[in-house]
Amino acid sequence: MAAATENAKATNKKATKANATKTKTKTKKRRKPQKKLVIVESPAKAKTIEKYLGRTYKVMASIGHVRDLPKSKMGVDVEHNYEPHYISIRGKGDVIKELRSEAKKAKQVYLAADPDREGESIAWHLSHLLNLDPNAKNRVVFNEITKDAVKDAFKTPRTIDMDLVDAQQARRILDRLVGYSISPLLWKKVKKGLSAGRVQSIALKLIIDRENEIKAFVPEEYWTIDSEFKLKRSKFNASFWGIDGKKHALPDNDEVQKVLAKLDRDKPFKITKVTRKERKRTPQPPFTTSAMQQEANKKLNFRTRKTMMAAQQLYEGINIGKEGSQGLITYMRTDSTRISVIAKHEASSLIHEKYGAEYAATKPLKGKLPEGAQDAHEAIRPSSVYRTPADLKQYLTNDQYKLYSLIWNRFMASQMTNAVMDTMAVTIEQNGVTFRANGSKLKFDGFLKIYKDGKEKDNLLPDLNEGDELNLSKTDPAQHFTQPPARYSEANLIKALEENGVGRPSTYAPTLDTIQRRYYVKLVGRRFEPTELGEIVNTIIQDYFPDVVDINFTADLEKQLDGIEEGDQDWVKVVDTFYKPFSKEVSHAQDTIEKIQIKDEPAGFDCDICGAPMVIKMGRYGKFYACSRFPDCRNTKPIVKEIGVVCPKCHEGQVIERKSKKNRLFYGCSRYPDCDFVTWDKPVGRDCPKDGHFLVEKKIKGGVQVVCPNGDYEEPVQK
Repeated sequence: MAAATENAKATNKKATKANATKTKTKTKKRRKPQKKLVIVESPAKAKTIEKYLGRTYKVMASIGHVRDLPKSKMGVDVEHNYEPHYISIRGKGDVIKELRSEAKKAKQVYLAADPDREGESIAWHLSHLLNLDPNAKNRVVFNEITKDAVKDAFKTPRTIDMDLVDAQQARRILDRLVGYSISPLLWKKVKKGLSAGRVQSIALKLIIDRENEIKAFVPEEYWTIDSEFKLKRSKFNASFWGIDGKKHALPDNDEVQKVLAKLDRDKPFKITKVTRKERKRTPQPPFTTSAMQQEANKKLNFRTRKTMMAAQQLYEGINIGKEGSQGLITYMRTDSTRISVIAKHEASSLIHEKYGAEYAATKPLKGKLPEGAQDAHEAIRPSSVYRTPADLKQYLTNDQYKLYSLIWNRFMASQMTNAVMDTMAVTIEQNGVTFRANGSKLKFDGFLKIYKDGKEKDNLLPDLNEGDELNLSKTDPAQHFTQPPARYSEANLIKALEENGVGRPSTYAPTLDTIQRRYYVKLVGRRFEPTELGEIVNTIIQDYFPDVVDINFTADLEKQLDGIEEGDQDWVKVVDTFYKPFSKEVSHAQDTIEKIQIKDEPAGFDCDICGAPMVIKMGRYGKFYACSRFPDCRNTKPIVKEIGVVCPKCHEGQVIERKSKKNRLFYGCSRYPDCDFVTWDKPVGRDCPKDGHFLVEKKIKGGVQVVCPNGDYEEPVQK
């Protein structure tokens, strides 16, 4: 009986303990469900995407590339199939550590870097650093950062595209082989801090070739004869065309006088031919990267770097009030002009609604739109045309607003109908001398409704018909001289690189930036001018590394690199084909290039500290005065260039040329800081006859014009 009681007690004790354990288990905190980790390049992009994906996802940023070739050495094993030796980028240790920690805890890791070679490379490097399965379908790409585009992309993740990775890797290795082979030679033979690269060397050569064309140019004289004719009360202008039905040149004033001698002002001139036609102007396609950079440079005066910075911000997401952070444009690095079906439908609907059916190039689609109608590689366009520039203006910076307006207008115009012009060509004759006049009138504005380019102005002629007789009111002979080709602007240079097949959308901005930072070229009035240093570097590369600056060779190499991306070329073979002959050129150059001494020019005055002669030295931002006893005496002075105009503010100092921190030319007073006069435009030394403000010289298309900054006075354009 006692034993039974003990057993009962033991059983009760166990039961109590079991119940206590159950209770304890119930009170334990539930483990948080594992989240899916998404990795993108930038915090702005991460913020926008996380909002779309919801609570089950965590989005983090790698802050760009996480691995690269080392800066301290070549980092490429040329003996073993050009194997790259990648290292983690300095300063990225904490980012990598945090990404690894979160990846271990995550249910799934997705790599959502940008949809191009660079993005694919970032994804591949992240995959290695985080020890992800190389065959896992964890790569997610989208062309625009909108809710639908992002959610659709996560429905169809794919494996990392090794053709894209190899294409990026081949470019990186080629650039490293060129840069780290030629740059040390330039350091040793010319000056420390210099560099050379595949695309930048071509850009420099184009600028110098153009400069040589300008120097070699011999102006040729030619004349024109503009005349005014009258028909009853109407007057219009016509220009001399030819003699006896053939086009005739006017090389000098003697030839002009021969033509004028043939004209009889007392007799009527007769219209012998009138041709009326309807001419159509088609809209340009939506922007590629290079087209956007060129147009922003021409229309907004944006430098290439500024354009790409604003475009990246618009792509990654801007907070637009109640909607929160939204990606406002599609991916900004593209050479495609294609447009998705959805985007065409949206544009057509808005054009019908806002402007009318006659302005829409296509009819809007009816019914449900097809699934996955997005094109993987599209032009740059608004992510939604319903977000008009006017609606977004309050949320955007000035630069963002200007660029978004340009992109929106260009895209909408591309989906609109042609503009139609009525044109009239008139031939006028007397005594075998022929004059011609051309007129035009906008009949239907079409796409010009929203995208004007200055070419759409009417040039009206009176109602003229064959057989009409005219009176000659006056003749205006004018002497001209042929002009040399213009120096490259940023827009022209990008166009030249693109037309020659050199570089790709991602390379234009950094290329232009590099050649300016190295002081190989300088911007003078928005045009590139080579420096003495740039000409020395170009000569060395041209003499010793001709393939590097051979445009056809470089364009062919670009095609081969594109072939790697398409899976048609082996990246090791492409690199090897280039490097073997190139390495022989490097060896030859090392043995034969002599040290080039950039001689200091005498400044013509002495140092005000130690009395030694001052000299003119070449620096990063151009020439400057320095003491010849450097480094014992470190006295330096900027080189001041007076423009021959007295300061319009203090009337004591001289107006001088100065440079901003970004190496942009401006004008200030020589008495600074005592006088704070400053202007971007060159003063001409005269005051405005209307309001007394100092007049300035502005460079415009077609020449130079003297204007009042207040906008109430301007003089004729000087060509």
